[in-house]
Amino acid sequence: MRTIIITVIFALTVAMAAVAGAADMKLASVDVQKVLVLSNAGKEAKEQLALKAGKYENEKNAKEEELKKLKADLEKQSVLLSESARNTKEKDYQQKLKEYQRFLKDAQDDLQAKNDEFTNKIVEDIVKVIQEYGRKNGYSFIFVKNDSMIYTDDKSDLTDEILKLFNETKKK
Repeated sequence: MRTIIITVIFALTVAMAAVAGAADMKLASVDVQKVLVLSNAGKEAKEQLALKAGKYENEKNAKEEELKKLKADLEKQSVLLSESARNTKEKDYQQKLKEYQRFLKDAQDDLQAKNDEFTNKIVEDIVKVIQEYGRKNGYSFIFVKNDSMIYTDDKSDLTDEILKLFNETKKK
């Protein structure tokens, strides 16, 4: 019983100290997603991904044309070909189709991996800028602004300042 009373008194003391210290706390939030999308580094990464996706798209279109041609040839010649020749052409078509499907999966995986790589690197750099900003300006907490935040005062939103600072640090 005595330890419970001591624990409650200790908890109340800590809570009162926290409330007293809360007046000195500086809190803010940053929309990291917005900084990622609007930053020069984010735009550059998006352009690089678009170029890579364009190359994959061209290759995909060429493979689709080849498959259409093979299918059309197979359909035209199926009556004229012997069964073994028709089976050979069908196997060739099926093999090309599998290669095409594998290409699509590999291209999608590659683009996703590249996107993740770019995103993780940029977010890591953004976090460093936020941490440095927080230290220099005496913030106790800087939160990531997201959908779970019910309310934040616009005055405590540092997104635009961080975006500007991040773009400046990336120029150097």
